[in-house]
Amino acid sequence: MTTSPFTTVIEAQVPPVATAGADDDTVTAQAPYAATVTRVEYVPETAITGADTNTRTLSLVNKGQAGSGSTTVAMLALTNGVTAAANNEKTIPLSGTPANLVLAAGDTLQWRSVHIGNGITDPGGLVRIHLNRTYA
Repeated sequence: MTTSPFTTVIEAQVPPVATAGADDDTVTAQAPYAATVTRVEYVPETAITGADTNTRTLSLVNKGQAGSGSTTVAMLALTNGVTAAANNEKTIPLSGTPANLVLAAGDTLQWRSVHIGNGITDPGGLVRIHLNRTYA
């Protein structure tokens, strides 16, 4: 068995949230092997301009193998001054807790788009999850 680094990128389409006050949770992938998340990107279909008070938070959540986990892997609050250009990747900051980036084989990853206040719309798009395989 090789122990050289093995990396992969998982891409998943996520639906739009056309109603500003609505939320959406979408299963994006299952970890193909034990891994560490090294980067998360979101490529929106159209531009998103953040705001204060009425805004939206995007996050990648590890639901675990049973589907009931709640570990936040990466999160971006679309507040005033935070934007995402149409058809261009926006890096979603990873959790500052290293353990939150660790996946077991079969863990389910969920993309979460949640409104704050009255919210703003989310155009949907593509999520990219970069993984580095880990070895026991």
